[in-house]
Amino acid sequence: MNFDTSPMADEFDRRPGGHHAVPIKVNRVFDSCSDRDCISNVPVILDSGELPCNVQLVKSKCVRVADVCMRIEPVPFNRGFYNIDLTFTFRVELLAYTCACDQPKVLHGTVYASKSSILYGSESNTQTFYSNGCHVGATDECCEVINLPTANVQVVPPLALETKIGTVCRQCDPCQKPDTLPPTMRTVIMTLGLFSVIELTRPVTIMVPTLDYNIPSKECTIDTETPCAVFDKMRFPTEEFSPQTLNDNAEHRPGGEMHPGCGCDRPVS
Repeated sequence: MNFDTSPMADEFDRRPGGHHAVPIKVNRVFDSCSDRDCISNVPVILDSGELPCNVQLVKSKCVRVADVCMRIEPVPFNRGFYNIDLTFTFRVELLAYTCACDQPKVLHGTVYASKSSILYGSESNTQTFYSNGCHVGATDECCEVINLPTANVQVVPPLALETKIGTVCRQCDPCQKPDTLPPTMRTVIMTLGLFSVIELTRPVTIMVPTLDYNIPSKECTIDTETPCAVFDKMRFPTEEFSPQTLNDNAEHRPGGEMHPGCGCDRPVS
């Protein structure tokens, strides 16, 4: 296929300075959405099992998204629309106190949460095969081509809005007799805040205007000065010796609101 015969290519080829149009393969975003989810009262599956009975207080130390499982299915009677089911896996670190002023014990656990969204992903009946073994699209038993769009989700570190001690129903264990364990167990209950962006993409070939290839003008050099000479060129960290007030912090945050950090790097006191 000769892409240079397109009107866009001719238009840019006539411009001075090496302007021209070239075809590139990209993942086009057909639809996207952003969401703010408050995941309320979800139990933490502790790695150590049941929460010890002597623990009287728990605090969140860190929460992170460890994995996201996604499943895409076409929406019936709505061609080009797809339902995206997402299951988030959160890994949490907790500080467990037997007394408020005692040294806390660090506990680890897992939280699961699910959500779904419907987005437009267009349709395609083509199959694409690459020399590296990858391929897009498949043929089912009826010789119909199934070419689903690709979903991706972007997340920021979740916020631990609430952490408390509670009880949940105990999972049935076939190795235990029904009367050996109580029906409920102590664990940690959390409420998480999560910001996410979901996108549906497909590979397409598009024409884009370009300039000539660029060679970096910056030279690769090595600083041969002495360590003291390099230190003398450093800016004095005045802000480190001028602690900010609460008002100063609020002015430098979006909307003037305070957003507490995750605290993953904070030492346990």
